[in-house]
Amino acid sequence: QVQLVESGGGLVQAGGSLRLSCLASGRTFSMYAMGWFRQAPGKEREFVAAIAWSGGNTYYADSVKGRFTISRDNAKNTVYLQMNSLKPEDTAVYYCAAGRNFQATTREYDYAYWGQGTQVTVSS
Repeated sequence: QVQLVESGGGLVQAGGSLRLSCLASGRTFSMYAMGWFRQAPGKEREFVAAIAWSGGNTYYADSVKGRFTISRDNAKNTVYLQMNSLKPEDTAVYYCAAGRNFQATTREYDYAYWGQGTQVTVSS
């Protein structure tokens, strides 16, 4: 079984930055894609960013492109989401997800394991 533990969420003012981390355990981390999704109150969960097993391919939602950066450190079994120029509309619970294989995708179905989520709140 795979365990994912997110950290780094919190309250920040608009224009500020946060870095989320997700520590994975339970299988060979470096062989699988990883993703970040988020769910705002009253809305469905949506894709934010994804990274392939090697870190060579990354994908972003249009709403965060140019502001967020996903990266991974396979030696530390950790994936990161650097969030800059945060906006109030970025307020959500952010979830880390582990892929079913090495390819990064934007679809929830392609992710087999999910963390508990970490709250990010951006004040205006």
